[in-house]
Amino acid sequence: MQAAVTVTPARVPELLLGLATVRPVFLWGAPGIGKSSLVREFAESLGLECVSLLGTQLAPEDLIGVPQIRDGRSVFCPPASIARDEPYCLFLDELNAATPDVQKAFYSLILDRRIGDYELPKGSVVIGAGNRATDNALARPLTSALVNRLAHVHLEASPKDWLVWAANNGIHPWITDHLTDRPDHLWSKPPKTEEPFSTPRSWHMLSDALHSFGRDLDEETLKVLAHGTLTPAHATAFCGYVKIVRSRFGIDAVLKGDARWPHRPEDRDLLYYLAESFRGRLVKELPASKEHMSAAGRQIAYRAKALLVQLAEISVEVAQTVIAPDADGNPVLPSWFLVEAARDMPRLVEARR
Repeated sequence: MQAAVTVTPARVPELLLGLATVRPVFLWGAPGIGKSSLVREFAESLGLECVSLLGTQLAPEDLIGVPQIRDGRSVFCPPASIARDEPYCLFLDELNAATPDVQKAFYSLILDRRIGDYELPKGSVVIGAGNRATDNALARPLTSALVNRLAHVHLEASPKDWLVWAANNGIHPWITDHLTDRPDHLWSKPPKTEEPFSTPRSWHMLSDALHSFGRDLDEETLKVLAHGTLTPAHATAFCGYVKIVRSRFGIDAVLKGDARWPHRPEDRDLLYYLAESFRGRLVKELPASKEHMSAAGRQIAYRAKALLVQLAEISVEVAQTVIAPDADGNPVLPSWFLVEAARDMPRLVEARR
């Protein structure tokens, strides 16, 4: 299902309070962005126990129960996990990954809040969640009957919301500080190959690992942890950031001329990180039009071109990342600066051909 309108995690509790208390809701979102946590926290806010059923691990009889003979008649007895006396939150996780037969078994439970003779206690809420087929996750199409029985909310990752949450939940300061500077690294689209990718969940995993290893964490172990949880480019950038934190070596020192670009082969991750920071600083400080540039802006542009030349002498590939377009092929830096950079740095121009 494609999203026409998306919401950030901060808006979900409000929407669920208004929607889930009167109708069943389905939360759509990419893997690892916190759907399950949001549902559990919402249930807790209402004082309800959250009972989770995982769609990929269910069979129809797990819902409707098995038949028993009572007074000469067969009666289906729902499992104790569902048939409760007190109101609760029924969370149907990975609902759209369930088989068609299991999805059909949910029809009456979702719409009528009933399975056979059992009816959910008044005050109970029903919430489903699942990934989208476009996320390279296990997802089956929901039947039209099931789609029409649910109110649909599409969730998007929000660095701002996650950083607020992280500050109150013990996330390692290296991670919160890094993502404050690079919020675009919080989430990346799931790859088509089997490799780690960045999500709020994977950053949380990395944080737990960093706390576990403590201050004695060495550089090689850090690389193993980062590359085992994050998108490769994000892992390299994070390792570079940690090296900066430990060595007090930053882009400000390079811009001021107090330090040079790191040139040792073992500092390549640091070089990539500084180049990314350099690119971000230029995006922020260079005006779109040269006509409106201040004296300070002209000085930054002049210094930037000199630093690009120095960077290209160490690695043309890394220097190219500073002036490269975005994923859609659109320029990130101002056109006038790219023209001057191409004019002043024929080596870079030749490498880009």
